[in-house]
Amino acid sequence: MAILQNKVALITGGGQGVGQGIALALAAEGATVAVLGRTLSTLEATCAEIHHRGGVAEAFVCDVAELDDIEAAVQEVVDEFGGIDILVNNAQFVALGHLLEVDDDEFLEGMDTGPLATLRFMKACYPYLRGDGAVVNLATSAALRHDSGGFGAYAAAKEAIRALSRAAACEWGADSIRVNCIMPLADSPAMARWVESGGDDVDAFLSSVPMGRVGQCEEDIGRVVAFLCGPDAAYITGHTLPIDGGQILMR
Repeated sequence: MAILQNKVALITGGGQGVGQGIALALAAEGATVAVLGRTLSTLEATCAEIHHRGGVAEAFVCDVAELDDIEAAVQEVVDEFGGIDILVNNAQFVALGHLLEVDDDEFLEGMDTGPLATLRFMKACYPYLRGDGAVVNLATSAALRHDSGGFGAYAAAKEAIRALSRAAACEWGADSIRVNCIMPLADSPAMARWVESGGDDVDAFLSSVPMGRVGQCEEDIGRVVAFLCGPDAAYITGHTLPIDGGQILMR
């Protein structure tokens, strides 16, 4: 039996990569999927694949950096599907580079589309999640590496998301809302291009993954998210789960 039957899932950044993989995996488990993002064509491509597989999905254009867009999109999803049971905050601008290279605008965009957007979506969805809701927010293992050079601004935004997620889990547990984070290592388009470049740093990076490969967006990442949103994870909240083939040692 599909574990997410009769559930409505809202997924940001669902047009490609990890967000698309999560959308496909949740739909495969019976969820009705609202796919949000800025580019309608990619959102529609995700929905078309879900429809091809016999699932239900609809695209909603939304800029996660804009509060009005967030509130309008959440209301549109509720009007269309009758509620929201699952929220996955995946979309975010990635501010990469050494600290002396990242300018204020890039840093703030990472914060606006990361922790601020995550908080806004959680607050907007909260009334509909009460009773049996699940939230999965995306963090990054880059924040935990012994050398996080080049990832400081990105990691800062993602660690803020982890802090907000833990607080939401503690504050909303009595409302039967579970909030967890994942740290995925996935073959997103950007990661796939980097791996295919075949540089020396690629080999070194892959050698640090005990399983020796980068995870697949749907099969490796999406299915774990489906588990976290399903009944078998009903007593898991407030935690961060690395999905990275064993690369990071959580402490």
